[in-house]
Amino acid sequence: MQVHLVDGTFELFRAFYGNPSRRDAHGDEVNAAHGLVRSLLALLGERDVTHVAIAFDHVIESFRNELYPGYKTGEGIDPKLHSQFGLAEEACRALGVVVWPMIEFECDDALAAGAARFAGASGVERVVICSPDKDLAQCVIGEHVVCLDRLRRKTLDEQGVVTKFGVRPKSMPDWLALVGDSADGYPGIARWGEKSAGAVLARYEHLEAIPASVTDWDVEVRGAAALAAAFAAQRDEAFLYRRLATLRTDVPLVESLADLRWRGPDERALAALAD
Repeated sequence: MQVHLVDGTFELFRAFYGNPSRRDAHGDEVNAAHGLVRSLLALLGERDVTHVAIAFDHVIESFRNELYPGYKTGEGIDPKLHSQFGLAEEACRALGVVVWPMIEFECDDALAAGAARFAGASGVERVVICSPDKDLAQCVIGEHVVCLDRLRRKTLDEQGVVTKFGVRPKSMPDWLALVGDSADGYPGIARWGEKSAGAVLARYEHLEAIPASVTDWDVEVRGAAALAAAFAAQRDEAFLYRRLATLRTDVPLVESLADLRWRGPDERALAALAD
């Protein structure tokens, strides 16, 4: 069997900006929730989709905001989109899908925790994380745990991570720490880019293994002296950014593998929601 874990927050944002306005009888915008339901129904209709869960950022802020003041918040989210988060969760439950609404943790943490738990479960051939978010590449294991960009129909396995980012999945938090992530609100380290981070971490894997002196580097990379100096000057920041980028696998998810088996919608709840 395969386990499909869906990035509900991404799906909701994509549906909001990719679908025309759609209002309910009260005049409230529902296009994102409607689009997400259509997307989820398409997934559930595929032959190999039997066990499914979907995670949401029930609130945008998380424990990471206490670690770093510049981390992403709900500020700037369109109110018409923000108002549909609760409706989207309700709709997914009506469809009969397990919902993980995150408050202290983030949606990505729930997906990482679910992948870590169910990857080793008996009978699970593959865990598919349905999201194009590069943060989730750190969860990939061989061809057993993969990321799926449903829009582009592209699957990212471990070799795909290496090809795309230059590093193995276990080095992705380090890579993000050096490069930065504008979506999450941390800048990375000055002068470091995707190629330089990939080249250095392909050799050293983790931040603490990078030699302090550039004369000790045994990897050729353009501007090595400047990179080493920038890393030395912002070493503490780099380790903080890595902590922000590292997904948590200790999220308390209560469902068992059997609970994730999709058995069809709650017809009464779905009919009421449709009305």
